[in-house]
Amino acid sequence: MAMKDMMLLVEPLIPALRRYARALVKNHATADDLVQDCLERAVSRWHQRRADGDARTWLFTILHNLAVSHIRQNRRRGGHVALDAGIDEAMIARPATQEDALHHADVMRALHTLPEEQRSVLLLVSVEDLTYAEAARVLDIPIGTVMSRLARAREKLSQKMEGTPPYETTKSGATIHRPAFGAGIFRRVK
Repeated sequence: MAMKDMMLLVEPLIPALRRYARALVKNHATADDLVQDCLERAVSRWHQRRADGDARTWLFTILHNLAVSHIRQNRRRGGHVALDAGIDEAMIARPATQEDALHHADVMRALHTLPEEQRSVLLLVSVEDLTYAEAARVLDIPIGTVMSRLARAREKLSQKMEGTPPYETTKSGATIHRPAFGAGIFRRVK
């Protein structure tokens, strides 16, 4: 396949790759670096991908593996903070009291409290619109695991957004499990 044909397949996927990387690592510069590394690997190893395979799934797999490696490396070494990073963050203008911006910030904060494996599944299926099978291939896990992690992620995210615990204890000590109101967060509508 010619380089031009490859770029026609890969280029439209870059925004989705950046969005996924940013959600995983929480840092725009690091996310962009991961996407760049992903694209470099894809170009240099294009001949290694299965001809019948989906380029989208293959690229998300590369990006996911790079992100996981980066996260593990940061846990061992500790995060890198530029000397002027604190100053830049403090000087960034924030939207005034816009309800959408506040809600978005709440969702992102709640999303980042989820365990990485649940966050990855939620982002791939609900945001990037991958099928369960495609997400399973990206993460190299069974489809059933994708479905259970997705259900748990949606439930936890809904609970965090509403500030309600997943259960309530009565005076007699019995536990009542409450379904989360608004469990439609990150559900696909088709």
